[in-house]
Amino acid sequence: MITDYIPIFLVITVAVIFGAAVVFSSRIFGPLRPNKVKIMPYESGKDPVGTTNERISIKYYLVAMLFIVFDIEVIYVYPWAVEFKKLFNDLGILAFMPMLIFLIVLEIGFFYIWVKGGLKWD
Repeated sequence: MITDYIPIFLVITVAVIFGAAVVFSSRIFGPLRPNKVKIMPYESGKDPVGTTNERISIKYYLVAMLFIVFDIEVIYVYPWAVEFKKLFNDLGILAFMPMLIFLIVLEIGFFYIWVKGGLKWD
């Protein structure tokens, strides 16, 4: 039984060793010339402004939530739509009810983002 998992453990081991080798090879072979600009913290290519204890705008979280809502929708709805005809023939209307509930919950999240102004990009 455990012998069936040996190839999986082997692939994971090789992947970890390869990843570590790539990361540490840049340290070994690459030039290490730190200067004031290179060791300075940055935020998306801009100089940091203010302290680290400042509050982040709610817009940041709304955009992240919007991404998650649409990402989950695509991951769950697309495969279901591909198999819908087969599911509907097998289960009838019961194949549509869980998706309807999911889409209602998803639209509540979308409506919340819309009300909070997450879709205004100014």
